[in-house]
Amino acid sequence: MPNILIIDDEKAIRNVLREILSNEGFTVEEATDGEEGLKKFTAAAYDVVLCDIKMPKLDGIEFLQKVMETNTEVPVIMISGHGNIETAVDAVKKGAFDYISKPPDLNRLLITIRNALDKTVLVKETKVLKRKVSKVQEIIGESDGIKKVKDTINKVAPTDARVLVTGENGSGKELVARWLHEKSNRADAPIVEVNCAAIPGELIESELFGHEKGSFTSAIKQRIGKFEQANGGTLFLDEIGDMSLSAQAKVLRALQEGKITRVGGDKEISVDVRVIAATNKDLLQEVNEKNFRLDLYHRLGVILIHVPSLNDRRNDIPLLVDKFLGDIAEEYGQAKKSIDKKAMESLQKHNWTGNIRELRNVVERLIILSGKEISVEDVEAYVMPK
Repeated sequence: MPNILIIDDEKAIRNVLREILSNEGFTVEEATDGEEGLKKFTAAAYDVVLCDIKMPKLDGIEFLQKVMETNTEVPVIMISGHGNIETAVDAVKKGAFDYISKPPDLNRLLITIRNALDKTVLVKETKVLKRKVSKVQEIIGESDGIKKVKDTINKVAPTDARVLVTGENGSGKELVARWLHEKSNRADAPIVEVNCAAIPGELIESELFGHEKGSFTSAIKQRIGKFEQANGGTLFLDEIGDMSLSAQAKVLRALQEGKITRVGGDKEISVDVRVIAATNKDLLQEVNEKNFRLDLYHRLGVILIHVPSLNDRRNDIPLLVDKFLGDIAEEYGQAKKSIDKKAMESLQKHNWTGNIRELRNVVERLIILSGKEISVEDVEAYVMPK
């Protein structure tokens, strides 16, 4: 339900607007002047702001200017009984979504609010699309372990050498794979990802190599596998340690010969694919336990990159937290929150079993539940509850 903030020093106007908007199903909050309105705006999330121009302490134009300095995405609709064309033009130039004279016409007010909400939705959808097509996220960190990872990527990426990326769940193995592709000569071709742990054993071969129509009961049409989809580009085999032995044998053949055969077919298809694999398992231990082929291990592990756990790179936590604070604030259309020194120190002492993924979730939780500045009390309450 959209949340609207009304800022007006006239109680009668606030009451009228609240009644109208509440009847339309909006959630409404009020502020009696620009100063109180700014405090409420920075402490909570609003979809639209209705703001009077003539007010004590901080007038509407000053409020608008301060809002535009930190958040240009929440539509601010100016309302005034003392306005003229020049005032309206000035307000719009300074970033207001629209200008409405008092007493406001009910239909025009509701149409303007609906248009403002539509704009907010479009802005959010555009952000989502931009994130989907944007370049790969930066690898954040200055610790020795991360510097070594970055250095290896820079050396290995321009080659076609196969890479085995190891590390705990959530440590950033997929990001390493994407940077290997991004910096390679294959960057203009696709990178195709397969999560070997998420696909049932009986379907993994069809997923990787494709199948011919009628090759099994549910094969109602021909399917192109991931190897063919990645032709000319990169195939990222995530959680390779969970792949079945029969599929491992076929992957080994594909790596050796550069050819694959679809399930149910007999035609050999040449593929030009660079394979990057990742696992959170000790593959040599899996080899000893007869769960993984030694010859495939050696084929995959031409270059080995180990991504350190977050517990092994605690000095990078402030950089990561700052990055997440900015990214999440941008996603939510809010001003970036700050975090005090003790809260950061507390985060650095935490046992991060979920690594980077867990840290980002924690930062998002703190942004949602804490005040303007994240305190050590917030960390104790929402990250390490007793």
